[in-house]
Amino acid sequence: MSAEIICVGTELLLGDILNSNTQYLGRQLADLGIPHYFQTVVGDNPERIKQVLKIASDRAEILIFTGGLGPTPDDLTTETIASFFETPLEERPELITDIQEKFAKRGRKMSPSNRKQALMPVGATILPNPMGSASGMIWQPRESLTMMTFPGVPAEMQRMWEETAVPYLKAQGWGANVILSRTLRFWGIGESNLAEKVSALLEMDNPTVAPYASKGEVRLRVSARAESQESAIALIQPLEEQIQAIAGQDYFGADDDTLASVVGKLLLEAKQTVAVAESCTGGGLGAMLTSVSGSSGYFLGGTVAYSNEVKQGQLGVKAESLNQEGAVSGTVAQQMALGVKKQFHSDWGLSITGIAGPTGGTAEKPVGLVYVGIADPNQSTDQLELRLGEQRLRETIRHISACHALDQLRRKLLLAQE
Repeated sequence: MSAEIICVGTELLLGDILNSNTQYLGRQLADLGIPHYFQTVVGDNPERIKQVLKIASDRAEILIFTGGLGPTPDDLTTETIASFFETPLEERPELITDIQEKFAKRGRKMSPSNRKQALMPVGATILPNPMGSASGMIWQPRESLTMMTFPGVPAEMQRMWEETAVPYLKAQGWGANVILSRTLRFWGIGESNLAEKVSALLEMDNPTVAPYASKGEVRLRVSARAESQESAIALIQPLEEQIQAIAGQDYFGADDDTLASVVGKLLLEAKQTVAVAESCTGGGLGAMLTSVSGSSGYFLGGTVAYSNEVKQGQLGVKAESLNQEGAVSGTVAQQMALGVKKQFHSDWGLSITGIAGPTGGTAEKPVGLVYVGIADPNQSTDQLELRLGEQRLRETIRHISACHALDQLRRKLLLAQE
């Protein structure tokens, strides 16, 4: 028993539109405990849609289509599905009335091309669209196969799914189980290293554990299938605790946790504050900290010190350090951190200085060389050298640098708790 999501639209293939429908539907299917193993995007071409239909109808029991229900000639989903199953289309008078009423409410008259949207395969049930003119259908063209069609507009699709599709699926017994997932988040360890540490757990069937990485962060998705959410949580929790014990401080949170939100919580618990001094990140570190609601309780402010004059004048960086070691150095990073701590009278000072590229690197100091500085409540300073690689994009280097700074503060705060 499984579902497959099929999104129709050449604009999706060209990348003109972000396909958020698959993300939404994937989560919804998981909530209903309905497995789905494939997602397909196909252009507005009837022969290719039929090829997709042939493959999908042989491997899934529920086919969920989005897109291609409009009034224009390239909207071909309904007629192509009907043709594939050799079923004639019929005009539904109630759909004509519905479309006319919706146009009238907007002070417009229905175009003749909209009559196309009233066509449904014989035997199909209308899946009403309360918002737009493109109604969908629920149809069983053969035993053990259910078709559902939705417009591509996310707001319309989501409302139709929640108001009609979900009750229908539950009535058919499809929502008997749930699939619950927890995303465990890690910083400071590579994907392969973490996978090696938890390798035995990756072979489990229920719950399952799957690793993936993005911009320096590593995640483990732990998913369980059970008859209720409570039962799924009971399956996940001991495994989650085992993984946390294995990972130690490389684990920083789960699901919607971010390094910034976790650092904020630790600062609030310690009743301490932080200020930041940034060079190559240009305010990105401060932006991360202030993205968390309530951050005014611990974040005092920051200085974007791009020039050496600002580093000296506002942060107290020594001229001899800049001359002898350069702005991109561990010594300068530490002085920046201590300087911003004094400037804002905060408990902690964080700083970042580096070469984000794509220009400005040398053989001695290549693009991707970054230093993070940290000053603690006792005026002690420390530094972290990062070599993030010359091939990374500028914004990626800036993002990873800011995350490393937050992670260093997180680890210092955890150490202070011990």
